[in-house]
Amino acid sequence: MSEHIVSRKIYFLIFGALMALTAITVFAAQIDYPNEAIGTVIALAIAVTKAVLVVLYFMHVRYSSRLTWVVIASGFLWLAIMIGLTMSDYLTRGWSALPGGR
Repeated sequence: MSEHIVSRKIYFLIFGALMALTAITVFAAQIDYPNEAIGTVIALAIAVTKAVLVVLYFMHVRYSSRLTWVVIASGFLWLAIMIGLTMSDYLTRGWSALPGGR
């Protein structure tokens, strides 16, 4: 099995992109948004972008076999299922009355 050789230029470009996204994250955290959810969405979008860059290039998933892509995708699917189940529990907690009238 031959490995794909990634040039240093690509690594430096990805590193520069990660540093720029980190600076954008710091800048975005300083802004006072009218809605708290907007800041959260922006921070999560930047974080997901950085995570995708790390997984694709530094973990060499971009040039790997389709089986590796299936394993990575199934991991993210499992994460989405766990977050979905957790949020379904968390978001429905206010629907029932607590004992003691609280």
